[in-house]
Amino acid sequence: MAGEDVLIVGAGPTGLVLALWLTVQGVKVRVVDQNTGPGPTSRAMVVHARTLELYRQLDLAEAVIDAGYRNPSVNLWAKGRARARISFSPTGTKLTPYPFVLVYPQDHHERLLAARLEALGVRVERQTELVDFEQDENGVRARLLLPDGREEICATRYLAGCDGARSAVRHKLAIGFTGGTYNQTFYVADVDVSGATANGEAHISLENGDFVALLAYAEGRGRLIGLVRDEREGAGGLTFDDVSHRAIDGLRLTVDKVNWFSTYRVHHRVADSFRQGKVFLVGDAAHVHSPVGGQGMNTGIGDAINLAWKLASVLKREAPDTLLDSYESERIGFARQLVETTDRLFTFVTAEGNVADFLRVHIAPALAGIAYRVGGIREFLFRILSQTQLNYRGGPLSRVARGRVQGGDRLPWVCTNGLDNHASLSAIAWQVHVYGEARNGIAAWCAAKHVPLHLFPWSSQHAEAGLVRDAVYLLRPDTYVALIADPAMPEALESYFAERGIRLSATRV
Repeated sequence: MAGEDVLIVGAGPTGLVLALWLTVQGVKVRVVDQNTGPGPTSRAMVVHARTLELYRQLDLAEAVIDAGYRNPSVNLWAKGRARARISFSPTGTKLTPYPFVLVYPQDHHERLLAARLEALGVRVERQTELVDFEQDENGVRARLLLPDGREEICATRYLAGCDGARSAVRHKLAIGFTGGTYNQTFYVADVDVSGATANGEAHISLENGDFVALLAYAEGRGRLIGLVRDEREGAGGLTFDDVSHRAIDGLRLTVDKVNWFSTYRVHHRVADSFRQGKVFLVGDAAHVHSPVGGQGMNTGIGDAINLAWKLASVLKREAPDTLLDSYESERIGFARQLVETTDRLFTFVTAEGNVADFLRVHIAPALAGIAYRVGGIREFLFRILSQTQLNYRGGPLSRVARGRVQGGDRLPWVCTNGLDNHASLSAIAWQVHVYGEARNGIAAWCAAKHVPLHLFPWSSQHAEAGLVRDAVYLLRPDTYVALIADPAMPEALESYFAERGIRLSATRV
């Protein structure tokens, strides 16, 4: 079928990242979006460490960091008293180059991604709506409504629905969206603030029957996220003056100006499947959940990068179409786990009644302070929040465990003697790492297959990170560990690719 390789419906961060990663790998994409541009009142604000690590592949990380605002700590308040200050640096600096929470409003984020995509020759087609599509074994024929009212048929090999929670792509496929909608109504407000807590850090304030979070994206400016307890009819018409200010006052915060204000309902749903034939659901089209932990946008970006290298491999005839089945099997489990986890946290934060208030205002802050002082718990919580804990263990592309690191894990970050083992991961390509000595023909195999081999002198820091001396780490194009082989078994690499029908190409990005 002639036409585009991939039609991407939706130009939020998920769709733009998918387009960028595909374009850089030589895949021809078309991106359409029914909106006139990025929404000015976006709710996604947080870019986590794992997303920044993956952004190094396209030299995006530093640009995003420079444009965003680093929040080094989260401060927990209860009934107007500071109860805990949780700093990311003590733990995070040992685990990632990005030991902070970056606050970067989604509309700014989208503009940066769209500009990078346009520099590569791909412009988002705005005010262009997907009306219908049909697919067969050769590809997809999509009917598009153009800005001038004309209709066009777009022929494409694959279609990616990155069109949000109300996804037209998902509805057309009649894929179930299991879950529900919380009863509570939330508000978000972009505000100019002053006071002791307008210090550029993140703050969470807990009160009886109320809470608010402040995410700073500049000193004196931030995003307030709170709960509308009054479920009266017409809550959508509320203004900032109508909502409770007890939790805001508990931060000793003065709101000098409200730049915009909006209310919204929170959903918790996961699509029953992420793939149907030549069509994929990605990001919010596949899963939505509460804003607890700021995981939504980052998860959608992770979906896009997971899918992009697989699509590129299949389109270049370096892998069979069955490789694309691993997208759903790897991402749907994480989506379900994320919805379950954020659901529990959301329920705890929003529960009503005297017992719930006592637990939230008195017990939880005390436990948070104690837990943070325990190194193992602090590291676990950072890994969960930053998504560096996310793994594909037991998945169809993951094989063999050696030491603490297993197939499917994110490669542990180690920077020793100025040698950053994540630096080589900027290439979207299969590669091999050895910490110690490459033995038994590994170097010759890598050279023959055009697979880059990266050697790192063994150090105690590698052992502390869970790596095994002289073992062979095969890394996927999305930087996750595919296989860990004993140095005496170089044939394990050959069999890994043969079993999956993957053919290595001499051309690398």
